[in-house]
Amino acid sequence: MLLPVNIATDFVVNLNYLHWSISPSIDIFDGGFLKIRWYGLLFALSFILGYQIMQYIFQKENKNLKDLESLTMTMILGTVLGARLGHCLFYAPEYYLSNPIDILKVWEGGLASHGAMIGIPFALWIFVKRHKDYTYFWIIDRIIIVVALAGFFIRMGNFFNSEIIGMPTDLPWAVIFTRVDDIPRHPSQIYEAISYLLIFIFITYKYANNGFKFESGKGLGLFLMLIFGVRIIWEFTKENQVAFESGMSLNMGQILSIPAVILGIYLYFIFNQTKTANKTVTKLEK
Repeated sequence: MLLPVNIATDFVVNLNYLHWSISPSIDIFDGGFLKIRWYGLLFALSFILGYQIMQYIFQKENKNLKDLESLTMTMILGTVLGARLGHCLFYAPEYYLSNPIDILKVWEGGLASHGAMIGIPFALWIFVKRHKDYTYFWIIDRIIIVVALAGFFIRMGNFFNSEIIGMPTDLPWAVIFTRVDDIPRHPSQIYEAISYLLIFIFITYKYANNGFKFESGKGLGLFLMLIFGVRIIWEFTKENQVAFESGMSLNMGQILSIPAVILGIYLYFIFNQTKTANKTVTKLEK
């Protein structure tokens, strides 16, 4: 027999599983005419903390803090536009190509991290073109530190929204998302969130332990290998996000992650060795 213990009106733990039914929005005033969504709050928090971290990095490496404001705005646009277009084109291309105006309806939900991973590098390329004091790899090898932290907050936002839910399981830490159904499921959002937080800590340690610098491309390579490597693993615990994934050996998230992992391996293990070898050949030819 289950013996529930009420912690809040919408948050219950029993001897078997945690029941999760917290509303995705917070009522600011009585009557609910003004709400803040947990996802938006956590998404904004990722940028606020990310700004503080980048401010420390800029100061540590004697960079112009005024440039950080431009970088932040560029990052926000690259992240949101990339993530939105990624969701529309990777997961529901037929619908959004037939209803292009709906692409603008970000408030209805639908952001894809793989799209952000395209939008962010492109946005940083634009930033470097406008700010000649920075190299592309200097920027991106440091931005990935805060992006890893943002991944933690975004997955926690998914947990509050009771979305991207896991497959059914009888493991003792299973969660029943009562806003979805009464089935105990893997808390896949928590798996990913904790993984991204640990990756953030590890990459930050590597950066600091290496004298607050990265060899060109190594930070990005480490990020791609770890973030998308764990993404491939945890996708096995998730329900399919869209109908067309049924029957596929790997889902869309895993398929899109494989090239990222391969690129990460190349950047971390091969890229700089290739550059060094090319420089040596050039010197010998001279």
